[in-house]
Amino acid sequence: MSDREAPPRRHAELDEFQRDPYPLYARARRTPGLTYVPALEAWLVSRDADVRQVLLRPRDFSSAQALRPDVRPSPAALAVLGGGFAPRPTVVSTDGPAHRRHRAPLNDGLSAARVAALTPYVTRQAENLAEAFAATLAAHGHADLMSHYARVLPGTVTGRLLGLDPADVPAAVHGSYSAERLLFRPLTEGEQIAAAHDVLALQHLLDRYARDRRARPREDLVTALVTALAPASGLGPGPRGLNDDQRCELVSNLQNLLIAGHLTTTALIGTTVLHLLRHRDQWELLCSRPELIPAAVEEAARYDPPVQGFRRTTTRPVTLAGTELPAGATLFVAYGSANRDPARHRDPDAFDITRPPPRPRHLAFGHGPHGCPGARLARVQVHAALAAFTRLLPGLRPVDDRHVPMRPTLIHRSPEELLLTR
Repeated sequence: MSDREAPPRRHAELDEFQRDPYPLYARARRTPGLTYVPALEAWLVSRDADVRQVLLRPRDFSSAQALRPDVRPSPAALAVLGGGFAPRPTVVSTDGPAHRRHRAPLNDGLSAARVAALTPYVTRQAENLAEAFAATLAAHGHADLMSHYARVLPGTVTGRLLGLDPADVPAAVHGSYSAERLLFRPLTEGEQIAAAHDVLALQHLLDRYARDRRARPREDLVTALVTALAPASGLGPGPRGLNDDQRCELVSNLQNLLIAGHLTTTALIGTTVLHLLRHRDQWELLCSRPELIPAAVEEAARYDPPVQGFRRTTTRPVTLAGTELPAGATLFVAYGSANRDPARHRDPDAFDITRPPPRPRHLAFGHGPHGCPGARLARVQVHAALAAFTRLLPGLRPVDDRHVPMRPTLIHRSPEELLLTR
């Protein structure tokens, strides 16, 4: 339904929940069975053991609606999108053989060896951006971490990985944020139409890259996806062409990869710095002991993960946590809640970078077949950011940490703005 037709009360409840989901998570974990959340129109899976069970049973809990929009765009916005590429399933929204087909090129493109080869570039970019951030602080007395750093580094790295011209990266990042807002935030019709035009521009940009890489392959992830998802088998209009179905599938998967590649890492950089600076003793400890940076990255991801969870849909009648669910029931599988489950993590609401690593690992990057293939690269970027900031700006602090508004989304939870000074 459109924003004008949707109940304002549900939007208000959704906004409140998304800005701070943790109180509801805690109540749900204490309540027997599953908790139905009207704002999400889904059953909340809140406990670590239950979340892991769902993620390991794709035959019973389908990913087909994993990214179902929280708000349906208006007819006018949908009309704009109709001039683009029809959506196709991606690695996030498939299971079984289809999921393995979509995931194979990502596993290769984001392998340990490829990430290791990219790491020196990430480190250089992280240091250069941190030095520029320090210069901005010196000139103005304060600067926003999100706009000056957290949204820049992951966009630059993801663009490099995909093989985008650096001049195209800002437009790609802008289009990605517009796609998130269009599908997950209540907007006015005018805002929806503007966002839809941004998404359309992003789709045409990605289609241009896909067609170019079919004609002129390179050593980049766009080429890898074109080769894997649209092999040159004579289906296209020419020996090096792509047919319409192939173009739609490639655009959908490239758009998903672009969004997942930089929005989640942007969010994790923002929340990691926020919580370290809010817990001053932890920040000072990290500055004095940089060998704790990997542990700090893991604790920040556990404590406040950027992806709070994904939806799943039951494929048959099942019982989960004592709650009987019919076929077709929608679940919200909350990684953020599982990571605060006292049954798995000691003193889970404390932020402690000296916390012993849990076994098994926290769920910030998922679990099972749908575990995040880009987790390794995300960790490298946050590590590089912390190494640069603790070295260059040990006196860094929030301008005002009493209230830092969080972006109202469960897909890329992060500060909307994080003004810092020193």
